[in-house]
Amino acid sequence: MVPLSFAGEEFALSQGRALYWPRERALLVADLHLEKASFYARSGQMLPPYDSRETLERLALAIRETGARRVYTLGDNFHDDAGPERMEPHAAGMLAALVRATDWVWITGNHDAGMEAKAGGTLAEELDIAGLLLRHRARPGETRPELSGHFHPRVQLRVRDRSIRRPCAVVSRGDCGERMILPAYGALTGGMNAADPAILQALQPAAEINAVVPAKDKLATFPLWRRAA
Repeated sequence: MVPLSFAGEEFALSQGRALYWPRERALLVADLHLEKASFYARSGQMLPPYDSRETLERLALAIRETGARRVYTLGDNFHDDAGPERMEPHAAGMLAALVRATDWVWITGNHDAGMEAKAGGTLAEELDIAGLLLRHRARPGETRPELSGHFHPRVQLRVRDRSIRRPCAVVSRGDCGERMILPAYGALTGGMNAADPAILQALQPAAEINAVVPAKDKLATFPLWRRAA
């Protein structure tokens, strides 16, 4: 976990794309998209049916490593509303155990139609925790501190003549405060260029917008946008 100061609070960002909030003993993850593979299998696109297992195994490890007592998921939790019924018994058991072991809150997103109620935990469209807004999609024009998901941001890096893409968080800072879009946590979630105009517009107003990626024991920062002087 790499320390990250945000909105006057101390957080830690993991290599596995989770954000830990020590003061609240809370783990925040975005865009699990559980049962995405089984959703596509229904239309003949045969993907390995273990994406939910992989996602939940990483999440269980993050909970153990941080000692988190609470989990907030920032929307697009299952890939579709029938996802909970399609979960194979092993993955369903893993999810049930995690929900029982923590104070689990599902923030709902555009892929969500109430299906999380079938998986236990608590549902919310958005939350205000100690002055920090938790919602699925960043709201353009928002001036309060905000954590969201939805866009699956990735940054493209050049390392030793190789081009690689890494999931990243995107952080905006300015006169109106700070806001952050978390990377997608799910195993089969793909990604959008962190500098895509849709992401930059969603985080306005801002003075600067950066991509941040954990790199061993430090945070690597990549400028994406600056307000004209």
